[in-house]
Amino acid sequence: MDITDFFDTFFEEAEELLADMEQHLLELDVEDPDSEQLNAIFRAAHSIKGGAGTFGFTALQKTTHIFENLLDHARKGELALRADLVDTFLEAKDIMHDQLNAYRSEEEPDQEVFERICQTLQQIAIEEIGKGLEAAEGAPIANATSSSSSSDTKTASAKEVPVEEASGTDAPSAASGDMLKVTLINVDEKDRTLLVEELEQLGDVQSHSGDEAHYEVILQGNISADDIEAVMCFIIEPEQVEVTAIEGEVPAPNAPAKAPEKAQPQEKAPEKAAEPAAKAEKKPEKKAEKPKTKKAAAESSSIRVSVDKVDQIINLVGELIITQSMLDQTVSDLEDPNSSLQNGMSLLQRNARDLQESVMSIRMIPMEFVFSRFPRVVRDTAGKLGKDIELVTEGKSTELDKSLVERITDPLTHLVRNSLDHGIEMPDEREAVGKPRTGKLTLSARHQGGNILIEVKDDGAGMDRERLLAKARENDLNVSDTMSDEDVWQLIFAPGFSTAKEVTDVSGRGVGMDVVKRNIQGMGGRVEIQSKKGEGTNTRIVLPLTLAILDGMSIKVGAETFILPLSAVLESLQPAKGDMYAMAGDDVVLKVRDEYLPVIAIHEVLDVENAITDPTKSIAVIVQGEGRRYAMLVDELIGQQQVVVKNLEDNYRKVPGISAATILGDGSVSLILDITGLHRLSRAKKESGKPVSQQNPMYFKEAEPS
Repeated sequence: MDITDFFDTFFEEAEELLADMEQHLLELDVEDPDSEQLNAIFRAAHSIKGGAGTFGFTALQKTTHIFENLLDHARKGELALRADLVDTFLEAKDIMHDQLNAYRSEEEPDQEVFERICQTLQQIAIEEIGKGLEAAEGAPIANATSSSSSSDTKTASAKEVPVEEASGTDAPSAASGDMLKVTLINVDEKDRTLLVEELEQLGDVQSHSGDEAHYEVILQGNISADDIEAVMCFIIEPEQVEVTAIEGEVPAPNAPAKAPEKAQPQEKAPEKAAEPAAKAEKKPEKKAEKPKTKKAAAESSSIRVSVDKVDQIINLVGELIITQSMLDQTVSDLEDPNSSLQNGMSLLQRNARDLQESVMSIRMIPMEFVFSRFPRVVRDTAGKLGKDIELVTEGKSTELDKSLVERITDPLTHLVRNSLDHGIEMPDEREAVGKPRTGKLTLSARHQGGNILIEVKDDGAGMDRERLLAKARENDLNVSDTMSDEDVWQLIFAPGFSTAKEVTDVSGRGVGMDVVKRNIQGMGGRVEIQSKKGEGTNTRIVLPLTLAILDGMSIKVGAETFILPLSAVLESLQPAKGDMYAMAGDDVVLKVRDEYLPVIAIHEVLDVENAITDPTKSIAVIVQGEGRRYAMLVDELIGQQQVVVKNLEDNYRKVPGISAATILGDGSVSLILDITGLHRLSRAKKESGKPVSQQNPMYFKEAEPS
């Protein structure tokens, strides 16, 4: 039987279980641990162990088996939790994650690390409980003088009935415990065989029979419905399994049936009479769990779909939108279009837009998937730095495109570590200035127009303007005392720039923040910083909701049509001659409400012919990129429209000043402009050729702005 078809499902669900395990461990109160949290951690380890054993991932199975046994002692109250023990549990979780990644890459996990964590967990059991753990076959075991071994643990974890209490020789030969009926619904023979083998690892299978539509397995053992469903979830859907408790006793296979009138010793009668009563006491508890299980199955209405398939659907919907735009353009060009045709086109446009939004929503994931990583980052980093820090997350339900979620994690990690190291002070320093000893770090996300706004905010010391300027001069950066605070804060994104007094394993090497800015700009976003000395720093990341669809402003330069990202457009105006200034160097600036903005003439930068060359007859579109504002000279504003983004590098090559392309309603290709790329290209052209101000001196004032 080839079970490799289930590998991807196991890897994905094991990742989710490990993430849940970490979250519960981080939230665990060691002084008063929540039994539900301990049970959830135990179940996660148990589920991973079952799946790993099924698929032959030996090291992962053995690690989780030992870890599971230690967790079992913790949830029974036999192991007193401490912060250092939780640290070890988190380390075990990390090693299990590394083992999972190794198997995903078709490699063997690190044997030395595997042996070390197994021995560490065994040593904890010996020191804290006074006996070793039941180890999976072949797992390393720490040396111990205690004779209590796996059999002790096994006995403690199973509700076994002494042999002398059994009435006669007709007792079931299987280990006693709860009797459950596991019903498999619409499961084919291949999967049934695999599932029965897995159930045999959980308990004693008394019998199994049925067909594909309805297959029943009678199972005996000290196990719960949650345990069964957690292990089987790697192979079938929750709604395909139903677990119910069986009333009375079911004889083991080939065991003789009980004689109805068989006499029992008189002294045993009260015990036998008490057994049904004891079982009756248990039944309400089992029945109370049953609706909960069915409810969970009913609520599970999701399916796992490959991202590639979703991307293919999104691409096809994009093509549909382009086709709809082309038809709409054709109809609008008709001299006397039929009213029915116009109504049909309006309906098609509305349905196409609804379809597009629905398909795009498939790729949207809550920011909780990103934020859930940071409790561990904050805990570990704060521990290294010796700081007390509280993490607050807001807007976890805010959704972002999956591709952006994957790419935003690293930049956010850099920003969080930067706040922890440079922003929030040591507890004694905070107390000296009247602040709480515990610092506060807030991660938040919310929608803002067509974008998503992510903030990393701390209540630390804030940025020191003078110190940043002094450090910038040391690094030979071009700075001045008249720079705005916003420009000074942006200095931290310069390559190699760091204000750390010494290099640590957390920061200080001057790498990371420049990468943060480049990565965010690569996603079509921008970074803004607000800081106040003594009160803290707020780093804001503005991102588009998706990279597949873009709200753009169509502009015309000469005979060419370009698209400007609407999120970068601030306003547009008609430049006056008195507001244009030629600088001493090669730059030209436009004065807009006491602010002087660099001018980018698109027709010069992109060599567009037959364009308007007189700036006073052009339109200046004020845009923002990399935290700076620019005035882009265009001939005409066509209007706002939503376009499907086509990657230019995949289909052609990287073009300076161009971020991507799209197809317009008339079938022509329009280039999507890159604001900062155009500015760099403009400066490069001026440095290699004749300055714009010298080419057209009549358009600009001779005096420089003061």
